[in-house]
Parts: sequence; structure tokens; C-alpha cells
Amino acid sequence: MEFEKDYLFHVYNQGNNRQKIFFNRDNYLLFLKKIHNHVSPFADIIAWCLMPNHFHLMISIHKLNIACLELNNETASSLQLSKKYRSLNDSIAIMLRSYTRAVNKAENRSGSLFRMSTKANCLDKIDEVSAAWFISNGITQIDTSPKNYPKICFDYIHQNPVKAGIVTKSIDWEFSSARDYASLRNGKLVDKSKAKELGLLDYQSKGD
Repeated sequence: MEFEKDYLFHVYNQGNNRQKIFFNRDNYLLFLKKIHNHVSPFADIIAWCLMPNHFHLMISIHKLNIACLELNNETASSLQLSKKYRSLNDSIAIMLRSYTRAVNKAENRSGSLFRMSTKANCLDKIDEVSAAWFISNGITQIDTSPKNYPKICFDYIHQNPVKAGIVTKSIDWEFSSARDYASLRNGKLVDKSKAKELGLLDYQSKGD
């Protein structure tokens, strides 16, 4: 993944061979904690959705590297002592590995849980986010203006559980930020002020 400071990215990955990555509610909560510990130091979390076999994050990058001394204890403990700095790429990789270890131990399983490559699309650059990508992911109303890609992605992330047939309204799915934007929960992970600054808060708060 090639991240750039002050740009907006859609980060996503799924289970290896489309297998489940979340087996119970505690798994979802653990992954959210790891997002807070490993991603939030580098970026504002704009939107998120955890699905049974994949996840989506929409993040606004404010740091590409962080001195290890600035990181929290859990994040710092996973570093090699010789490293002075941690990149966002490194931090995401460590997040997925540490989550995999915890789930493998709890589920008495072994092997990789996620696909090898986590994807990151820059939503501020039209050349990197094609209409074909959105169509293949269930979105057919495409405006080719690059300023609209963040809104399209924002809605797409929250509509994932509806598209999958898990719930009838996005706000019915506990494990996404839709409930936070609908003021049904006071979650601390998303940065609503940044979302407002980006012009994303005309999101349908009723969860239609």
C-alpha cells in the first residue's frame, strides 16, 4: 500500500479464501480495539464496517510514520526493539497478524486468516478509483467527478450489510459506523468533525 499524507483512503481486506474472520461478538470488539491502537495514531477514522468475512476502513492520513515512543504500550510491544519508527503500512500488518494470532488461539485453528495483500484506494485521485471498481462492488450510480468518490465510498461502506442481506437497514448492523452517524451510539472511533469537513454528513441518518 502506498499511503500519502493528507489524502483519503479506502482500506479493505477479506478472509483468506473468503473464510470468516469474525466468529463471535468478542472478535469484532477486539478488532475495533486494534484499529484504535494501530491505525488511529496515523489517521482519522472516517467510516468503518466489519463484515463476517471482510472489513472496510475509510481513513484520512495525517502521519505516515510515528516514533515508537509515541505509540501505546500494546502497539509498541509488538515492535522489534531495533526499530525507531513505525509506518502506517507496518502498523496495519502488525494489527492483522496480532488479531490472527488471538483468533487462532481462541478458535483452535492455525494458518493465515486474511488475504496476503491489504488493499488501499486513494479516494482523492480519480485515476486510482475507477467506476468499474464501484460497479463490481455493488454500486452502479457513478459520478466521474473525483470530489464525489469519498461520498460514494462512505455510503458503500455503510450499505455493505444491507447489500449482503444481513440486515434491512444499515443502522441495524452493530459493527459499522452507520449507527454513530445516525446518533444511535456515541462511538469514539470515528471523527465526525472530519467527516463534516469532508462534506460527507448528508449521509442518510435514518439508515435507509
